[in-house]
Amino acid sequence: QVQLVESGGGLVQAGGSLRLSCAASGRTFGNYDMGWFRQAPEKEREFVAAIRWSGGSTAYARSVKGRFTMSRDIRKNTVYLQMNSLKPEHTAVYYCAADAKRFPDRDYTYWGQGTQVTVSS
Repeated sequence: QVQLVESGGGLVQAGGSLRLSCAASGRTFGNYDMGWFRQAPEKEREFVAAIRWSGGSTAYARSVKGRFTMSRDIRKNTVYLQMNSLKPEHTAVYYCAADAKRFPDRDYTYWGQGTQVTVSS
């Protein structure tokens, strides 16, 4: 089993930045491709970004490209989502996911509990 624990969410003013972290653990954690998703109130969950564990190539939703950056630390089994120039519409619960069957945005096996990001205007 794989456990994913997100952190780094919180309240930030528009124009500010946050960095989310997702630490992966568990005996079965392997070189899983990982992703970030978000779900805003009364909206469906949507893809944000993903990273190949091997090689580190990334993919982004069009809406966040150039504003958000995903990275990984192999030694720590941790991925990050650096979010800059945040807007109120970025308010959502952000989820970390691992083991993408269809990279970058489909059929992830493992999910974290989510971390709330709130951007005030």
